[in-house]
Amino acid sequence: MASVLEDPSLERHFKGHKDAVTCADFSPNHSQLATGSADTNLMIWSLNPKGKALRFVGHRGDITCVQFSPCGSLVVSASKDKTVRLWTPRFNGESTVFKAHMAPVRCVNFSHNGQRLVTASDDKSVKVWTVHRQRFLYSLNQHTNWVRCARFSPDGRLIASCGDDKTVRLWDTGTRQCINTFTDCGGSVTFVDFNASGTCIASTGSNNTLKIWDIRTNKLLQHYQVHSAGINSFSFHPSGNYLISASTDSTVKILDLLEGRLIYTLHGHKGPVLAATFSRRGDLFASGGSDSQVLLWRTNFDSFNYKEVLKKHRSRVEPEPAPHLNDIFPRSPHLHTTQASSIQISPTVADTQTGDPHIVEMGPALFPYMQDHESHRGKVQRSRGGSESRPAPGEEGQTTSRTYALEERSSLPNGFSATLEHIVQQLDVLTQTVAVLEERLSLTEDKLRECLDNQARLVVQASRAEERAADSESQASSM
Repeated sequence: MASVLEDPSLERHFKGHKDAVTCADFSPNHSQLATGSADTNLMIWSLNPKGKALRFVGHRGDITCVQFSPCGSLVVSASKDKTVRLWTPRFNGESTVFKAHMAPVRCVNFSHNGQRLVTASDDKSVKVWTVHRQRFLYSLNQHTNWVRCARFSPDGRLIASCGDDKTVRLWDTGTRQCINTFTDCGGSVTFVDFNASGTCIASTGSNNTLKIWDIRTNKLLQHYQVHSAGINSFSFHPSGNYLISASTDSTVKILDLLEGRLIYTLHGHKGPVLAATFSRRGDLFASGGSDSQVLLWRTNFDSFNYKEVLKKHRSRVEPEPAPHLNDIFPRSPHLHTTQASSIQISPTVADTQTGDPHIVEMGPALFPYMQDHESHRGKVQRSRGGSESRPAPGEEGQTTSRTYALEERSSLPNGFSATLEHIVQQLDVLTQTVAVLEERLSLTEDKLRECLDNQARLVVQASRAEERAADSESQASSM
């Protein structure tokens, strides 16, 4: 089926972040790589060796998740500053801010058609948003502790979420109900995702294990215990045949899911590895760690043409399709442990093909908005003022701003800047007040609607009773 070529190799490394790299994602057109960091900055790296890198400044807390939209025209990022931002990954692009949750946002994910966003937060909620109108839609609220991750299924009909309540939950986006809960996780669950066909989910947690479940039969298919510390993230290969995992034990592991075994252990990061992701074509993957480095690897170990496989995955949208070769895993849910035969790869990071790219900084413009002493260490973040849009029920508010290169920023007197900052703070208070009032109004409207529905049912029942009584009287008179 697939022919083995050679071992994975380190292609490039990227330096530009000043703190741990927490997340990464490849663009659909295979030309860029987005990474987020605890230094609060979003980086867009060009995969062209001569291309420039873009640094986007705007978040005021650690970035926890980044993802390109399916068409590649947008990048979304989540942060511990309780916001989600939509970026345009080009010079002088625009950014839109969602004040999404009441606590740090751990994860954000596009739906398959790019029209929805799902976010997960330490406020124990999962929220769904519309991208086009940039509005809040609804919340999913059955988790009892911090929610670490939430992902759409490939067909967009399901959402998988996990968290510190030691559960993985499956939600139906149509009914907005939890349709299944996996509790055999053994600890806090840090990451969850669907395979390419949407028939399985994998989850990882603080107990150093990775589990794969068949969501059609609700059975545990595979259980891997190959890391010596917690697993922070993982990524399915587009074919569904392989999986890479990033761990606090400073390694990246590559698993062969068809054979059910560990095939490679990659060393290269100095410290915990926090992110690992395959490219859309599967020929590259990237890893990021606490050493502030981004390593770009070439897959090499499989030459199968996945275009036909991916076409079949996209065409199989029924909830219970016929079995497919790439969905068949080992029949029994046995434990897979580290094997001595797995190949250890320890590349020398300094011996990569290209040097560090030139970095162009992008950021909010016009006036100083907030100084982040912890992450920026004295660097002033600038934000363009604008009219705040009225928040929908359940959201705290949204603001929109344009971003420009740092050299285009203008300076204003300190007194004027302080006054503007005070005004913005007061507007934030007003926005939160309006959000609370609108939420209470929506609850009142729901109760009123429920009362009207009950009244309508009573009227229908009364009319039916009258009809039955009239029928009885007519029958009695005819007798």
